[in-house]
Amino acid sequence: MIIDILNCNNIDQGTVEIKDGLLNIKYAINGTGKSTISKAICAAVSDKKNGGNELLKLKPFKHLIDETKKPTVNGADSIASVKVFDESYISEFVFQTDDLLKGSFDIFIRNDKYDEGLKEIEQRVDTIKKMLAADQEITALIADFNELSSNFGKPTKTGIHGSSNVAKALKGGNKMQHIPLGLEGYKSYIQHPENYKWMQWQIDGKSYLDVSTDCPYCTNDIQDKKETIKKVSEVYEPKNIQNLNKLVSVFKRLSNYFSDDTKNKINEFVANVDGYSDDQVEYFREVNNQIGLLNGKFLKAQQLGFLSLKDVDKVMDELKGYKIDIGLYHHLNSKVTKEKVDIVNNAIDEVLKEAGELQGCINKQKALIEKLVKENCLQINAFLRNAGYRYNVNLVEDGQGKHKLKLIHLDATADVGEAKSHLSFGERNAFALVLFMFDALKASPDLIILDDPISSFDKNKKYAIVDMLFRANNSFRGKTVLLLTHDFDPVVDMIYQHTDRFEKPFATFIENNKSVLSEKEIAKTDVKSFIDIHLENLNLPIGELNKLVYLRRYYEVTNNKKLEFAVLSNLFHKRSQLTLHDSGVLREMTPEEINSGIDGIKEKLLTFDYPALLNLTVDDAAMKSLYEATTNNYEKLHIYRIIFDDKELDIESLVIQKFINEAFHIENNSIYQLNPTKFPVVPQYVIDECDKFVNALS
Repeated sequence: MIIDILNCNNIDQGTVEIKDGLLNIKYAINGTGKSTISKAICAAVSDKKNGGNELLKLKPFKHLIDETKKPTVNGADSIASVKVFDESYISEFVFQTDDLLKGSFDIFIRNDKYDEGLKEIEQRVDTIKKMLAADQEITALIADFNELSSNFGKPTKTGIHGSSNVAKALKGGNKMQHIPLGLEGYKSYIQHPENYKWMQWQIDGKSYLDVSTDCPYCTNDIQDKKETIKKVSEVYEPKNIQNLNKLVSVFKRLSNYFSDDTKNKINEFVANVDGYSDDQVEYFREVNNQIGLLNGKFLKAQQLGFLSLKDVDKVMDELKGYKIDIGLYHHLNSKVTKEKVDIVNNAIDEVLKEAGELQGCINKQKALIEKLVKENCLQINAFLRNAGYRYNVNLVEDGQGKHKLKLIHLDATADVGEAKSHLSFGERNAFALVLFMFDALKASPDLIILDDPISSFDKNKKYAIVDMLFRANNSFRGKTVLLLTHDFDPVVDMIYQHTDRFEKPFATFIENNKSVLSEKEIAKTDVKSFIDIHLENLNLPIGELNKLVYLRRYYEVTNNKKLEFAVLSNLFHKRSQLTLHDSGVLREMTPEEINSGIDGIKEKLLTFDYPALLNLTVDDAAMKSLYEATTNNYEKLHIYRIIFDDKELDIESLVIQKFINEAFHIENNSIYQLNPTKFPVVPQYVIDECDKFVNALS
């Protein structure tokens, strides 16, 4: 597909090609707009999918007030989903507090086979769930059991917890049923279903009683009734009354589940005038314990499935334990309770008929999980070992039927907590990139984007990552991947050196010239050593000084900094009196040394003439003409350096000069490079800075 990008950040106009089902490497120097390509494609896909305005965020500052210059991406219509590896992915998904990768269970374990196996198990135990779900009273019973148990508060060795609703509601007796002396006139209010609301209303109004002798509600004289009115708030607390209402309501709903004797005892307990006794408390605790046990049985039956059976050696024996013996629950041994218990027991009996098949399904599911854990951990740990990291990972079951990815140091046995704080910057990025691969493979987007992911690693780790991402069976091989990088090593590894190991990628060099983005394909023949580049360029129809730029670099690359190199250095520094460093001491070259150096250069460039070329280097007008006639940015940069080698510069110029000399002197030690005559490895904006100073020459 051909993607056209318009008016996005530093790209006014640009075109890139992405080939389906291949790794697409876009190699470019920093500042070209690699991240903008990624952001523009993602924004276009997001806007199409969600109807947003993400592309507008990429509008260049120079076009902010120009309504005609809208960020636009054309050609991405076939991309419905994108997954991007960048800094935001690392911060959002990787190195969670208790999991190396957010959602690791879904990424590493849960797949179609897992879901199919789980579905088969659930279908075999579905009889129980259907039978329980068909009886709405069981659902209500479980809810009421839970509510009643919660009213008893935290467990205690003896008695009832003082802060529980039961203690607060009944410790002083049931004053709703037994209204204290003097408050009988309020009976209809006290025993009203929403009595607690009236009590709160009455208490709120009490603060106005001392304002006047009249009632704050009806203005009748209440001088002799104030004490009675105040007594309501002294006897009743609205919250406790509300709890008592709920408690009585629950007991009423559960009455059919209690045995007759227990039902009578509970009614006595709730209606007690003076509060509960120690014996009553222990009796009530016993009732509550049986409720909790029976409720647990119902809940266990409801939740029957792979999670509850996965650690069971014999499913048949485990299922028998799900059956309920109502004789053990004498407080709840009623006709209605037995009916509900029979539903559970009958459902268990039905499942027991297929216990053998169920056992087989569970064993198959467990074997699948073990296989996935082993395979994924082996692949990640092989990468860690190849990259030289002293860590392993393991997928650990969390007790809830899911797995989480844990980091383990080879010198320790426990997992590494807060992994992010223990890993170096490079280790974090390497881990994150590999984990992203698994995440992206599971998500299976139309396009995977890697935004400059490996440039910070050393060569060994780079290759380990490239091998993991693009060569292994479970990798990005065959996927549509866009790799944006300023690192040339992946190009060398996959296009030049190891073509037998990697599927051939589509690699291009991206140039941004005055905000116009273009790309040029990189073929295997374009990847050369500098020795090859020097030999090739010495035969080009270019100026002799331009050729010497490559020859001097050749001597550097081959570590041949002898007399020939010394002669060229003197020429580039415009010296009529030639010098060299001898054992750390600067001295003049002898005539024999000069002649020997010149003869060596002539073996490479027969027409070499030191005096004539020296006259050229000191002639600013001639050098300016040579600079302007040179079309190659690499050569242009070196001619610029020769021009300004002996000139005084202002402070701003010194900064620019240092930047150019150190950042773009191209003094790298890469074995393989692109020929700068074909690929503009020096960006245009650097040459634009050089142009300003060259144009200022008189």
